[in-house]
Amino acid sequence: MKRAACAALLILAGCGATAGDVTAPGVAAVRQPPTAEQRAPRADLVLPGETHFKSVRQMTFGGQNAEAYWSWNDDALILQITDPPSPACDQIFIADVESGWLRQVTDSGRNTCAYFLPGDERILFASTVEDSPDCPPEPDRSQGYVWPLYEYDVFTAKRDGSERRNITHSPGYDAEATVAADGRIVFTSTRSGDIELWSMNAEGGDLRQLTHEVGYDGGAFFSPDGKRMVWRASRPTSPEALAEYTGLLAKGLVKPSVMELYIADADGSNVRQLTANGKANFAPYFTPDGRSILFASNMADPQGRAFEIWKIDVDGGHLEQITHDPGSFASFPMFSRDGRWLAFSSNRNGSVPHETNVFIAEWAP
Repeated sequence: MKRAACAALLILAGCGATAGDVTAPGVAAVRQPPTAEQRAPRADLVLPGETHFKSVRQMTFGGQNAEAYWSWNDDALILQITDPPSPACDQIFIADVESGWLRQVTDSGRNTCAYFLPGDERILFASTVEDSPDCPPEPDRSQGYVWPLYEYDVFTAKRDGSERRNITHSPGYDAEATVAADGRIVFTSTRSGDIELWSMNAEGGDLRQLTHEVGYDGGAFFSPDGKRMVWRASRPTSPEALAEYTGLLAKGLVKPSVMELYIADADGSNVRQLTANGKANFAPYFTPDGRSILFASNMADPQGRAFEIWKIDVDGGHLEQITHDPGSFASFPMFSRDGRWLAFSSNRNGSVPHETNVFIAEWAP
């Protein structure tokens, strides 16, 4: 896990980027597209036991590439990339799915949790750029593995990064924003004094607090019909756990070692707990029919270091392992809107240990 925003371990639609595209001022397309051979779907990237994958196509090559989410018309992915020295910390890119061209749309601060707004004309992301144009310092991990709650705000912009607008303007942590088909935004914020889910409209207005329990609530996604949401949460109940949680929160930190999945109506009502394995469960996303959820978990690794993608029904039944890459990392599953493809991030086929790339699998129901 790498950051407190949408990621938990690390750590592209309709852009049509080409070599001649004009990018936003100060932002340059920094990656050439993969060759036709590199971007071709490959059966050998499907690992034994991955019966839901017909083929797998690799979209990125090198560095840390994660949280790739589809455009509404399925022709691009928006993601974050760290590949020092440039970019030195997470920046947002858009990748054209067909060609593989990557366009960089941010160039300062730390940026995360990008998503396309309905219509694909504007994007949504969190950034520390107004707190400082520099990369924020890494957290003190003397108390174990922790996520920093950086001074993020939520921004919208045109898909080339221009016309950036801060829509939260709130001290503290505002990040992990995703969008329903009607344009309603769900995000994570510390504005109440705890780490809670909130919703707002596309301009940052009509704020509503959706969760109210002590503990971290974040990484929420809406169901395809926009009527429900699923997210990850910690619920420190013992005096010791509560003291640790509040002590870390006061320092702008959170420890993600135990996160369970919850589901509720889009307004935060009718909350139900989906998992109860005492592990780190995160990055939940609904299947296109809304009946099941894919998510990442380290439940199968006694050491708690390896993460696989799993599937569970919305009633908590029929748990099924989707990826099978022992000792590795797979996460951030998101279906294309038509349900044919699954984007995810994985260590598979890396050129160096722990390299994380974005992949697209052809889905077999």
